[in-house]
Amino acid sequence: MAKVELRDYKKAKSPIASLWRLFRYFKHCRVLLLSAVFSILLYSAATIASSYMMKPLVGLLGETGIAPNEIMAKYMALLIGLAGLYLFSAITNYALNRLMLEASTVIMRQLRTELFSKMQKLPISYFDANTHGSLMSYFTNDIDATNELLQHSITQLLISVTSLIGTIGMMLALSMKLFAIMVVLAAFVVIAVRVTTKISSRSYRLQQKHAASVNGYIEEMIAGQRDVKVFTHEAPVMEGFSKINNELFRVSARATTATSVIAPILNNLSHIFYSITCAVGVLWLSGGNVAGVLITFLGYIRNFSNRVSQISEQFNAIMLALAGAERIFDVLDMEPEADEGKTTLFAENGTHFWVRPDGEKIPVRGDVRFYDVDFSYVEGKPVLNELSLYAKPGQKIAFVGSTGAGKTTTTNLINRFYDIQAGKITYDGLDLMEIKKDDLRRSLGIVLQDTHLFTNTVMENIRYGRLDATDEDCIEAAKIANAHYFISHLPQGYDTMLYSDGANLSQGQRQLLAIARAAVSKAPVLILDEATSSVDTRTEKLIEEGLDALMKDKTVFVIAHRLSTVRHSNAILVLEHGKVIERGDHDELLALKGNYYQLYTNMIELS
Repeated sequence: MAKVELRDYKKAKSPIASLWRLFRYFKHCRVLLLSAVFSILLYSAATIASSYMMKPLVGLLGETGIAPNEIMAKYMALLIGLAGLYLFSAITNYALNRLMLEASTVIMRQLRTELFSKMQKLPISYFDANTHGSLMSYFTNDIDATNELLQHSITQLLISVTSLIGTIGMMLALSMKLFAIMVVLAAFVVIAVRVTTKISSRSYRLQQKHAASVNGYIEEMIAGQRDVKVFTHEAPVMEGFSKINNELFRVSARATTATSVIAPILNNLSHIFYSITCAVGVLWLSGGNVAGVLITFLGYIRNFSNRVSQISEQFNAIMLALAGAERIFDVLDMEPEADEGKTTLFAENGTHFWVRPDGEKIPVRGDVRFYDVDFSYVEGKPVLNELSLYAKPGQKIAFVGSTGAGKTTTTNLINRFYDIQAGKITYDGLDLMEIKKDDLRRSLGIVLQDTHLFTNTVMENIRYGRLDATDEDCIEAAKIANAHYFISHLPQGYDTMLYSDGANLSQGQRQLLAIARAAVSKAPVLILDEATSSVDTRTEKLIEEGLDALMKDKTVFVIAHRLSTVRHSNAILVLEHGKVIERGDHDELLALKGNYYQLYTNMIELS
């Protein structure tokens, strides 16, 4: 199966660029962001001011010639002011966290909407190439990691940055000499952060990729648990899980190791420079209130170190979240399913027309033709080779042949789930590439071998074939598919809720609902891919009776392994190695005594 290539996760990506792209989503909540930033500035100002209060407090101890009661009054005033600053910082801290929480929920809603919308626009080949679990990891692991970044890490980052800027400004105002020591500290910090960022950013992208693989494997094994137990494959399944789980462990350990070393490095650097500043400051500083300046500066060093340590503590979450955000952005940047078609479908009084860009109307008749079509899912491995066939309006065309002959692929090309590499397909004389994909697919009623039912009522599942269908239309479609009888005997009839892909129905009943869904669509062309494969012989006969009415005046393509279901087709096409090797009705092909004759007689012998 052809894979849709994602961006190479090994490419060096700038975390700053990803962070900036994420920041741009704050345009969806500008008022909340501005209010949060204002609260952050107030909070940072309050914490910096509270640290500066140490200078006048210490300075009071060295003052002389002032009455003790006056000193006590000034001392109490400073303490009250300090308490007020602490209270104000607590209030602004609560406000900024609350505002960022609300802003993050707005952004996550937007991200989920964009991601889900992009998924709807990607080609079917993308979903064929990825497991359900790996696709779901975008909406779980990656979205959750990004949400954590927005709710907490970015808030802490903004606080730390503003506090660092304010702290540096106060250090410069207090002493240029002592600040020179901080420049050396900053150089060591930058080097340490740069090295760990380079190592961990790639490791975290690998971690998210392997987490998606683990999720995909788990989803697949749980869905196929019955087969696992039937064939006693528990041990091989555990072996396969252990392999990918250990790989996830390996890359996760590498990522966390690279980022966890920075915290102790920064912590030890802060202690070293704290001691150096204290020792050198006593020698360098002169003049009045030296103790107040030195103690205040040392407090700012501690504040500086704490802010840097907070950034390092959030570093794991930031790198993990940015890896998740990058994976989301990879999907958002993928090219949507190409559609150059300009011809649209128009229905008027129950009659369908193709409307070309120049306004010309062409009645939809269901004339489908293949001209020397070549197609392959993987380059160099052709599935169809110069395939030519035709289906005249109102004909029932059956495809038979061995597994891998190209039967389902042929119908996938009619609805443009995939595009051909060579040749031409026409629909009512129009090149298939001229027709808009949505309109093309609305003209086709499809019943697949694997039926998917949604969590909703029986009525709404039938209505999925045509959303504007009335309840009466849905009931009539169910009668055509001979599903009305069993639906009427469900606990709530058509209002019965279906869960877990219709697990409360039999496989045959699910198939009947799929046929009813195709019937309500009133599409001029029907594609039945093993539509009766999961029903018993009696039900199959009932379905065929309903399909006879459904197929009246419509072009129908039928894929079936039961040759009894194709006897009454206008034309039976025998496919082998991507080519039509025999064509004719049932009697004509039996008279040829060729491939179809062999298939049919073998069926009789086995029955």
